[in-house]
Amino acid sequence: MANQTYPSSTRRRPRGRRPKQLELRLPTWGGKREGAGRKKVRPGAVSHSPRPPLASRHPVHISYKVAGELPSLRQPDIRGAIEDCLREVAEKAEQEGADFRVAHYAIQREHLHLIIEAHNRKALSAGLKGLAGRMAKRINKLLGLTGPLFADRYFERVLKTPKQVSNCLRYVLLNERRHAFQRGERCEAGWIDPCSSGRYFDGWRGLRVKPPDGRPTVAPAGTWLLATGWRRHGLIPVDAVPGPRR
Repeated sequence: MANQTYPSSTRRRPRGRRPKQLELRLPTWGGKREGAGRKKVRPGAVSHSPRPPLASRHPVHISYKVAGELPSLRQPDIRGAIEDCLREVAEKAEQEGADFRVAHYAIQREHLHLIIEAHNRKALSAGLKGLAGRMAKRINKLLGLTGPLFADRYFERVLKTPKQVSNCLRYVLLNERRHAFQRGERCEAGWIDPCSSGRYFDGWRGLRVKPPDGRPTVAPAGTWLLATGWRRHGLIPVDAVPGPRR
């Protein structure tokens, strides 16, 4: 039989050689570029993730940190401006119903702790926005400044059990004792922080306070957890130092 020849396009390849795989590049969108993707939360900042719904039976611990360099919030004139705003909020809660109320607070040098009751998430957000706006307006006028008073978003912790509320009351009302301990200072026995709602608090162990005359800076607690439930874990010793001490 005569030798058969093949067209050049169908000739056999030499044994042992493999065809080279061509890389197929598909179009992409975005890519790794500066500023792309979800924004990172810097250390110490509060996440901007959506907050969960809030039930009216749960008190909330709120913490605000001041923006930039300011004098101590415990300075008498600044403290007075903050407490004037708290009095207005307390009076509004009594006059218009209790959809938002501040039950406890502690004013520190660079931050502010609040324990709040609100009917729902919307009432909490609106109430905090109004309170923060009042305080910023008063303090900026006092110091001759402009712009927001507090940095980023506020810290929030929803309190759902008597134990959580008890621990939070200790932490907030005795917060200055904790900071004094960290500074190596000692508070006198039975001392109550005048920059807090401790002078209105009726849950001290072995100590009965006489609230100051005049308009109160806080509204009475309305939830079972904050009014009664926390007492299952005992009254609060006024000389305790709460939380981590370092």
